[in-house]
Amino acid sequence: MTDAQDWQDAPVRRVAVKATQPKRRGAIVIGASTGIGAELVRQLARQGYTVGAVARREELLLALQEEMKLEPGRVVPLAQDVTDTESIPAAFESLAREVESVELFIYSAGIMPDVGPQEYDTAKDLAQIEVNLAGAMAWCNQAARLFLSQRSGTLVGIGSIAGDRGRKGNPAYHATKAGFATYLESLRNRLSEVGVHVLTIKPGGVHTPMTAHLDKLPMAISADRAAATIIGAAQRRFWNTRYVPLRWWAVALVIKSIPSFLFKRMTI
Repeated sequence: MTDAQDWQDAPVRRVAVKATQPKRRGAIVIGASTGIGAELVRQLARQGYTVGAVARREELLLALQEEMKLEPGRVVPLAQDVTDTESIPAAFESLAREVESVELFIYSAGIMPDVGPQEYDTAKDLAQIEVNLAGAMAWCNQAARLFLSQRSGTLVGIGSIAGDRGRKGNPAYHATKAGFATYLESLRNRLSEVGVHVLTIKPGGVHTPMTAHLDKLPMAISADRAAATIIGAAQRRFWNTRYVPLRWWAVALVIKSIPSFLFKRMTI
């Protein structure tokens, strides 16, 4: 026989291929019960993530878990008050163990109480500091340690365009968002050395329960649209700071360029 015939007549060798399950992707969302946070959980679960969903109101988290039970991913609820910073390390460790393969962390918790133009309320200010900044730092520190040990991961903090200047409306809110942005920049500079990406999100107007008391919300978008943009930016790992929607980037450039002697006369 020719070599060709030898090849054709040779017995077929069957190689058993062991089926492997695709690696489950894990994410943790803080502030997951309503608004942008809840939409982030929904969209990540639809993409197949196991999502650790954290918020104060357990009943809302359980309802979200039930809503997502037929999706490719699953929701792991955890009731926790971000102002209880002492409980955060243990809560993070427990949640990360149950979620497994955490590659994405998003801090979405925040409060913005209604503040009158002549109101100076220290209790309201401190409450915003506890949630918007202290709680954010406490949770993000845990994510930073995990991603540092993994030498991979994406950490996302949801700030606000309101942190770009000190406006008249709510001094403490603007200050906490500015502080959070600076903190995230510091984390980015540290963790970039080990392949971890830190993304700062600065939304403009978004229709959520937090903004429901505002009379005017120019160029506002829905929470689900905001969540889709945030997830897309996190997965692409291109942006360091992303305004949502992107047109607010141009608005921010203008606002930041206004001299202080003019800005203090404005009501934006």
